Amino acid sequence: MKVDFGKMAGTEKRAIISLSSIFALRMLGLFMIYPVFTVYAEHLRYVTPFTIGLALGAYGITQAAFQIPFGMISDRIGRKPVITTGLLIFAVGSIVAAISTSIYGVIIGRILQGAGAVGSTILAMLADLTQEEHRTVAMAILGMIIGASFSLSLVAGPILNGWIGVPGIFWLTAILAAGGIMVLLFIVPTPAKVTLHRDAEPVPALFKKVLTDGQLIRLDIGICVLHAILTASFIALPITIKGAVGLDVHHQWYLYLPILAGAVILMAPFIVLAEKYQKVKPVLTGAIVALAITEVILMKWHNHMYVTILALLIFFTAFTLMEANLPSLISRIVNPANKGTAMGVYSSSQFFGIFIGGSLGGWVYGKYSVEGVFGFSFILALVWLMAAVTMKKPRLLSSYILKIGSIDRDKIQELATHLNNIRGVAEAIIVPEDGIAYLKIDSQTIDKEALSKIEGVGPR
Repeated sequence: MKVDFGKMAGTEKRAIISLSSIFALRMLGLFMIYPVFTVYAEHLRYVTPFTIGLALGAYGITQAAFQIPFGMISDRIGRKPVITTGLLIFAVGSIVAAISTSIYGVIIGRILQGAGAVGSTILAMLADLTQEEHRTVAMAILGMIIGASFSLSLVAGPILNGWIGVPGIFWLTAILAAGGIMVLLFIVPTPAKVTLHRDAEPVPALFKKVLTDGQLIRLDIGICVLHAILTASFIALPITIKGAVGLDVHHQWYLYLPILAGAVILMAPFIVLAEKYQKVKPVLTGAIVALAITEVILMKWHNHMYVTILALLIFFTAFTLMEANLPSLISRIVNPANKGTAMGVYSSSQFFGIFIGGSLGGWVYGKYSVEGVFGFSFILALVWLMAAVTMKKPRLLSSYILKIGSIDRDKIQELATHLNNIRGVAEAIIVPEDGIAYLKIDSQTIDKEALSKIEGVGPR
């Protein structure tokens, strides 16, 4: 069910906007160095191609390692202390990177940046501060703001590099983290109660189920490969663009701005095709093929200006499309009771991919130059394609939450059977300790009248 943002309570709107801004500013700080770091790093002591890639992707390994534990700790001690600590660690890492004159100092700074892994905690806090029926919209708004921050980072990075240099970008990132702490302490509402939200945060008991689901594993491989390709490509792109288009690093935003705008426009019809006409799998596999083709083009013809520009337009269209599509696929596949755990594993896979792309991409860059980096990315895309083509066609399902209140244990199976027998209900999971039933439903065939007879129905 669609929810009008204007109908939300004032505290919900404030929570969504303020928490989204904290998340986005942190991501902005992580990504702004992508388009400029390779050239800057050449002036650092002890630099090698491998350490350039490692510095670019090092934050991914600590981000992957710490984000789920941070979320679990926040269930016990509260969200704000954990987010504040994470942002402080992130700020310290930014300062270490800013003052470093050797590549190893920057690597340590990036590792510390990743260790301030508060993404899952921010999502949990957003769930604390929004009603179940508004949570889908809240998460969608957060996702859009994060996506916009990535695009902004590719434009802002080169501009800021021309004004304050890469050390200045790291200093600015530390300042943004400090600003995020101020927003958290003085603007973000404090939740009346910290609750474990199975649809928004990981549950340890569900990891085995999520990690043995072949469909979810394919999506985890996908996001891992996608960000490995992105990170590896940005080891080579600053040099490639300078050679092919003739733009210095701090002027390359002239190219990124129209390309990213064009990518958003070009991906829109494919989103409609996937959602309205239920062509999710063909759109996904087509985007992977497009990604692989662009890597071949860049490997073979990266010295040609117009070919490079066209390849980048296709690349970012495919990337933006898959960034939007992959999370929605998880929502379709997994029951909302397992969604938080599935998304936690998915996010960790994304950050692990960043580490793989940076470290291996840097090593390949040292051995085989920019052609090798694009060839490496092409091989990664083929691995993903093999995983994607064997994926089952996802059903067009939606998530519903039913508040059932307290229920006798001997009545749980009876209610579950009743829910599963309602037309349009694909799956029902009852969590009695939460007083909630999580449903996967076919919105086209669902028997709304039957659902309405169950007290406390809450669609989302």
